[in-house]
Amino acid sequence: MPYYVPVLLNLAGRRCVVIGGGTVAERKATMLAEAGAVTVVVSPAITEGLLRLHHEREQVVWIEREYRQGDLAGAFLAFAATDRPEVNAAVTVEAEAEGIPLNDAGEGARGSMITPGVLRRGDLVVAVSTSGAGPTAARQLIREIDEHFGEDYEQYINYLSSARAFIKERITDPGKRKNLFRRLTETDILTLIREGSFRPWSEAAMIAWVEEQTEE
Repeated sequence: MPYYVPVLLNLAGRRCVVIGGGTVAERKATMLAEAGAVTVVVSPAITEGLLRLHHEREQVVWIEREYRQGDLAGAFLAFAATDRPEVNAAVTVEAEAEGIPLNDAGEGARGSMITPGVLRRGDLVVAVSTSGAGPTAARQLIREIDEHFGEDYEQYINYLSSARAFIKERITDPGKRKNLFRRLTETDILTLIREGSFRPWSEAAMIAWVEEQTEE
Protein backbone atom coordinates (compact mmCIF):
# COMPACT_ATOMS: atom_id res chain seq x y z
CA MET A 1 0.00 0.00 0.00
CA PRO A 2 1.43 3.41 -0.94
CA TYR A 3 1.59 5.99 1.86
CA TYR A 4 1.90 9.76 1.80
CA VAL A 5 5.36 10.65 3.13
CA PRO A 6 7.08 12.36 4.75
CA VAL A 7 5.40 14.45 7.40
CA LEU A 8 6.65 15.75 10.75
CA LEU A 9 3.85 16.79 13.09
CA ASN A 10 3.89 19.51 15.72
CA LEU A 11 2.17 17.75 18.63
CA ALA A 12 2.91 20.31 21.34
CA GLY A 13 -0.16 20.54 23.58
CA ARG A 14 -2.25 18.25 21.37
CA ARG A 15 -4.22 15.36 22.86
CA CYS A 16 -2.98 11.97 21.63
CA VAL A 17 -4.48 8.71 22.90
CA VAL A 18 -2.75 5.36 23.29
CA ILE A 19 -4.97 2.36 23.97
CA GLY A 20 -2.84 -0.30 25.67
CA GLY A 21 -0.22 -0.51 28.38
CA GLY A 22 2.45 -2.93 27.15
CA THR A 23 5.90 -2.39 25.69
CA VAL A 24 4.55 -1.24 22.32
CA ALA A 25 2.26 1.27 24.02
CA GLU A 26 5.21 2.43 26.12
CA ARG A 27 7.24 3.09 22.99
CA LYS A 28 4.41 5.04 21.36
CA ALA A 29 3.63 7.05 24.48
CA THR A 30 7.28 7.90 25.09
CA MET A 31 7.70 9.33 21.60
CA LEU A 32 4.48 11.31 21.94
CA ALA A 33 5.52 12.73 25.31
CA GLU A 34 8.94 13.68 23.94
CA ALA A 35 7.16 15.57 21.16
CA GLY A 36 5.22 17.55 23.77
CA ALA A 37 1.83 15.88 23.25
CA VAL A 38 -0.76 15.59 25.97
CA THR A 39 -0.50 11.80 26.06
CA VAL A 40 -3.45 9.80 27.36
CA VAL A 41 -2.86 6.10 28.04
CA VAL A 42 -5.94 3.91 28.53
CA SER A 43 -5.24 0.50 30.07
CA PRO A 44 -6.02 -1.38 33.30
CA ALA A 45 -2.30 -2.11 33.72
CA ILE A 46 0.86 -0.53 32.34
CA THR A 47 4.58 -1.28 32.20
CA GLU A 48 7.00 0.08 34.77
CA GLY A 49 8.38 2.38 32.11
CA LEU A 50 4.95 3.82 31.37
CA LEU A 51 4.24 4.24 35.06
CA ARG A 52 7.51 6.10 35.48
CA LEU A 53 6.68 8.28 32.47
CA HIS A 54 3.28 9.02 34.00
CA HIS A 55 4.86 10.11 37.30
CA GLU A 56 7.67 12.13 35.70
CA ARG A 57 5.67 14.01 33.07
CA GLU A 58 2.59 15.98 33.96
CA GLN A 59 1.19 15.75 30.42
CA VAL A 60 1.13 11.93 30.49
CA VAL A 61 -2.27 10.84 31.79
CA TRP A 62 -3.12 7.26 32.73
CA ILE A 63 -6.77 6.16 32.66
CA GLU A 64 -6.68 2.92 34.65
CA ARG A 65 -9.36 0.82 32.97
CA GLU A 66 -10.27 -1.02 29.78
CA TYR A 67 -10.96 0.90 26.57
CA ARG A 68 -14.45 2.32 26.14
CA GLN A 69 -16.01 3.82 23.05
CA GLY A 70 -15.61 7.58 23.30
CA ASP A 71 -12.06 7.44 24.70
CA LEU A 72 -10.73 9.00 21.48
CA ALA A 73 -12.87 12.13 21.82
CA GLY A 74 -10.82 15.22 21.04
CA ALA A 75 -7.75 13.24 19.99
CA PHE A 76 -5.39 14.56 17.32
CA LEU A 77 -3.81 11.10 16.89
CA ALA A 78 -4.67 7.67 18.25
CA PHE A 79 -2.79 4.40 18.69
CA ALA A 80 -4.33 0.95 19.15
CA ALA A 81 -1.59 -0.95 20.98
CA THR A 82 -3.24 -3.73 22.97
CA ASP A 83 -2.60 -7.48 22.57
CA ARG A 84 -6.29 -8.05 21.85
CA PRO A 85 -7.22 -7.81 18.15
CA GLU A 86 -10.90 -7.23 18.91
CA VAL A 87 -10.07 -4.19 21.06
CA ASN A 88 -7.70 -2.77 18.45
CA ALA A 89 -10.40 -3.28 15.81
CA ALA A 90 -12.96 -1.41 17.94
CA VAL A 91 -10.52 1.48 18.42
CA THR A 92 -9.99 1.58 14.66
CA VAL A 93 -13.74 1.79 14.03
CA GLU A 94 -14.07 4.72 16.44
CA ALA A 95 -11.09 6.52 14.92
CA GLU A 96 -12.52 6.16 11.41
CA ALA A 97 -15.91 7.42 12.55
CA GLU A 98 -14.35 10.46 14.24
CA GLY A 99 -11.84 11.18 11.46
CA ILE A 100 -8.85 10.65 13.75
CA PRO A 101 -5.59 9.34 12.22
CA LEU A 102 -4.87 5.97 13.83
CA ASN A 103 -1.99 3.54 14.01
CA ASP A 104 -2.94 -0.07 14.70
CA ALA A 105 0.22 -1.59 16.16
CA GLY A 106 -1.07 -5.13 15.66
CA GLU A 107 -2.28 -4.75 12.07
CA GLY A 108 -0.78 -1.70 10.39
CA ALA A 109 -2.86 -2.00 7.23
CA ARG A 110 -6.05 -1.66 9.28
CA GLY A 111 -5.16 1.81 10.55
CA SER A 112 -4.88 5.04 8.58
CA MET A 113 -1.19 5.57 9.35
CA ILE A 114 1.96 3.66 10.20
CA THR A 115 4.98 4.89 12.13
CA PRO A 116 8.52 4.50 10.73
CA GLY A 117 11.72 3.55 12.48
CA VAL A 118 13.49 6.74 13.53
CA LEU A 119 17.10 7.79 14.04
CA ARG A 120 17.66 11.14 15.77
CA ARG A 121 20.83 13.19 15.88
CA GLY A 122 19.77 16.42 17.55
CA ASP A 123 17.63 18.22 14.96
CA LEU A 124 18.50 15.64 12.30
CA VAL A 125 15.72 13.07 11.93
CA VAL A 126 16.06 10.05 9.64
CA ALA A 127 12.93 7.92 9.20
CA VAL A 128 12.87 4.45 7.61
CA SER A 129 9.78 2.48 6.68
CA THR A 130 9.11 -0.73 4.78
CA SER A 131 5.44 0.30 4.38
CA GLY A 132 4.53 -2.26 7.00
CA ALA A 133 6.18 -5.19 5.20
CA GLY A 134 8.98 -5.73 7.68
CA PRO A 135 9.39 -3.71 10.90
CA THR A 136 12.43 -5.82 11.84
CA ALA A 137 14.07 -4.96 8.53
CA ALA A 138 13.38 -1.28 9.17
CA ARG A 139 15.10 -1.49 12.56
CA GLN A 140 18.10 -3.18 10.94
CA LEU A 141 18.32 -0.39 8.37
CA ILE A 142 18.20 2.17 11.16
CA ARG A 143 21.15 0.45 12.86
CA GLU A 144 23.13 0.50 9.61
CA ILE A 145 22.34 4.16 9.01
CA ASP A 146 23.31 4.91 12.61
CA GLU A 147 26.84 3.69 11.84
CA HIS A 148 27.18 6.33 9.11
CA PHE A 149 25.68 9.32 10.89
CA GLY A 150 27.78 10.13 13.93
CA GLU A 151 27.80 13.04 16.35
CA ASP A 152 29.43 15.22 13.69
CA TYR A 153 26.07 15.38 11.89
CA GLU A 154 24.32 16.45 15.08
CA GLN A 155 26.79 19.31 15.52
CA TYR A 156 26.44 20.23 11.84
CA ILE A 157 22.63 20.32 11.85
CA ASN A 158 22.54 22.24 15.14
CA TYR A 159 24.88 24.84 13.68
CA LEU A 160 22.81 25.18 10.49
CA SER A 161 19.67 25.61 12.61
CA SER A 162 21.18 28.42 14.68
CA ALA A 163 22.68 30.10 11.61
CA ARG A 164 19.37 30.03 9.72
CA ALA A 165 17.58 31.48 12.76
CA PHE A 166 20.19 34.25 12.89
CA ILE A 167 19.68 35.07 9.21
CA LYS A 168 15.88 35.05 9.48
CA GLU A 169 16.05 37.44 12.42
CA ARG A 170 18.17 40.02 10.60
CA ILE A 171 17.32 39.69 6.91
CA THR A 172 13.75 40.42 5.78
CA ASP A 173 14.27 40.41 2.01
CA PRO A 174 13.23 36.93 0.70
CA GLY A 175 15.76 37.01 -2.15
CA LYS A 176 18.67 37.88 0.12
CA ARG A 177 17.59 35.24 2.62
CA LYS A 178 17.50 32.57 -0.08
CA ASN A 179 20.96 33.55 -1.28
CA LEU A 180 22.39 33.45 2.25
CA PHE A 181 20.85 30.04 2.92
CA ARG A 182 22.45 28.75 -0.28
CA ARG A 183 25.84 30.23 0.62
CA LEU A 184 25.56 28.71 4.07
CA THR A 185 25.07 25.17 2.73
CA GLU A 186 27.96 25.67 0.28
CA THR A 187 30.33 26.26 3.20
CA ASP A 188 32.00 22.92 3.95
CA ILE A 189 31.33 23.03 7.67
CA LEU A 190 30.86 19.26 7.98
CA THR A 191 34.43 18.61 6.84
CA LEU A 192 35.78 21.13 9.35
CA ILE A 193 33.79 19.45 12.13
CA ARG A 194 35.18 16.05 11.18
CA GLU A 195 38.71 17.44 11.14
CA GLY A 196 38.19 18.97 14.57
CA SER A 197 39.01 22.44 13.29
CA PHE A 198 35.51 23.94 13.31
CA ARG A 199 34.71 26.60 15.88
CA PRO A 200 31.18 28.00 16.08
CA TRP A 201 31.04 31.55 14.82
CA SER A 202 30.56 34.32 17.33
CA GLU A 203 27.71 36.77 16.80
CA ALA A 204 30.19 39.35 15.53
CA ALA A 205 31.65 36.88 13.04
CA MET A 206 28.18 35.92 11.83
CA ILE A 207 27.21 39.57 11.36
CA ALA A 208 30.40 40.17 9.40
CA TRP A 209 29.74 37.12 7.19
CA VAL A 210 26.16 38.21 6.48
CA GLU A 211 27.28 41.71 5.57
CA GLU A 212 30.01 40.35 3.32
CA GLN A 213 27.61 38.06 1.47
CA THR A 214 24.91 40.70 1.01
CA GLU A 215 27.39 43.24 -0.37
CA GLU A 216 28.47 40.94 -3.20
